Amino acid sequence: MSISNDLVPLVFPLLSGFALIGPFAGLGLCEISRRRELGLDASWRHALDVLDARSIRSILVLGVILFVLFLAWLWSAAWAFDGDEPGTIAESVTDVFTIPNGWLLIVVGRIVGFGFAVIALMLSAVSFPLLLDKHADVGTAVAISTRAVLKNPVTMAVWGLIIALALGIGALTAIVGLAVFIPVVAHASGHLYRRVMRA
Repeated sequence: MSISNDLVPLVFPLLSGFALIGPFAGLGLCEISRRRELGLDASWRHALDVLDARSIRSILVLGVILFVLFLAWLWSAAWAFDGDEPGTIAESVTDVFTIPNGWLLIVVGRIVGFGFAVIALMLSAVSFPLLLDKHADVGTAVAISTRAVLKNPVTMAVWGLIIALALGIGALTAIVGLAVFIPVVAHASGHLYRRVMRA
């Protein structure tokens, strides 16, 4: 059995789990958006200005936290598929809909995935733009982000749904759509942060 076959059941969790680390992955684009809104030069080379941010240590720590969350999501997906004989992607999809526990796996997987998504949203809704904009520690950034989600549950739920749909379209277009959606989401997250801070 090849390694690639072993990973077949994890294709969907890998793609959907990208949403958990997406805020960290799009940080350079978020910095370009911030500079553009401030009227500064917003050329692509400024994406690396993130490395000179005053809160770079906090940014890295929060990135590690999201990556651990991503690994926990992958582990839970691997555990759910444990014991299944992997085949092609088409066979794995067929199996999920035809094996006795397939529908249970779908329902439980969605609930667990939703839990991971809510945690990631609360941790990072506005924390990365905040850390780019101000000198703050991880605890403060996460506390502000969590409070923003709890005080604006409908708006944040819609934001999370938009991200999920963008990711889904990106996956369906063989990741090509992500080249469009990641910059848009990164730019929008900066606007979201500034509106939250004004409120």
